[in-house]
Amino acid sequence: MTIRLETALAIAGTALAKGKELQFKPLTVAVLDPGGHLVVLLRDDNSSLLRPEIAMGKAWGVLGMGFGGRELARRAEKTPQFFAALSDMSGGRMVPVQGGVIIRDADGAILGSIGISGDTSANDEICAVAGIEAARLVADAG
Repeated sequence: MTIRLETALAIAGTALAKGKELQFKPLTVAVLDPGGHLVVLLRDDNSSLLRPEIAMGKAWGVLGMGFGGRELARRAEKTPQFFAALSDMSGGRMVPVQGGVIIRDADGAILGSIGISGDTSANDEICAVAGIEAARLVADAG
């Protein structure tokens, strides 16, 4: 199972709309398939320069570890040396903070992940979860 382009576009679009609704700063949304490949990248107007890389790093990190960004952040805080090593092993692609959410189907299978960057990590996560739930899928934020 993998996330389909149509579904990824809907999730990303809904996430951006949620950010606008809540008057968050400009967001960038990356949706990855289960293999960590980019399916969709959408950016609000005026989203800053590094936001695509951060959003992809959030999405990639949760896929790599198999749990959501909240849990990833908790573990990174407790074991910073381990996460420094993970960052090295992943070529710096892992961003262990909120805003990375695994996308699951109703049976719990991983379809992909979403990473959002632009506002606070907690606000990024709110938008990610809104996009996933609007697609009638399960958000695993950790």
